[in-house]
Amino acid sequence: MKITQLFIALTLTLSTLVYTTSTVAAPAQGSLAPEFKLSDQFGITHSLIDYRGQWVVLYFYPKDNTRGCTIEAGKFRDQKSAFSERNTTVFGVSLDDVESHLDFSETLKLNFSLLADETKSTSKSYDVLTDLGLIAYSSRETFIIDPEGRIAHHFDEVTPKTHTAMVLKKLDELIEIYK
Repeated sequence: MKITQLFIALTLTLSTLVYTTSTVAAPAQGSLAPEFKLSDQFGITHSLIDYRGQWVVLYFYPKDNTRGCTIEAGKFRDQKSAFSERNTTVFGVSLDDVESHLDFSETLKLNFSLLADETKSTSKSYDVLTDLGLIAYSSRETFIIDPEGRIAHHFDEVTPKTHTAMVLKKLDELIEIYK
């Protein structure tokens, strides 16, 4: 039992050090969204610049084939037509590789792209990278990017079961303001 408590204390200490020494801040609302160039589960490269003129939902998640990530991906899959009606492209992003994304995508029959941030550069630029040394992952956060490539909204707290509905609601508000 003492070893478990020691491990938890060490993990919390490392987490605190990672967060307190971070020099990158999440892009602010209204600022240009950090550019990315990442491969999806089929090896197709996507760059943010290619999606100017439409809305982009960039949702970061920790790991393929885990409970929360499976729920969240399934909710985005099920609302694909609602996003399409709003001229919105959805991308899921994690540190997993293309092969892992392909397996996850096929298992869930996903109808949107999962981007492989294997170098961690995109997660760093959006300030969602949690790096504990031996363990690194993208925090569960979402950015809505407007058709001009600017951050329109940042969800820094996400509940997988209800998140997609919240994103659609916020998109409707933003689209109305954008008109």
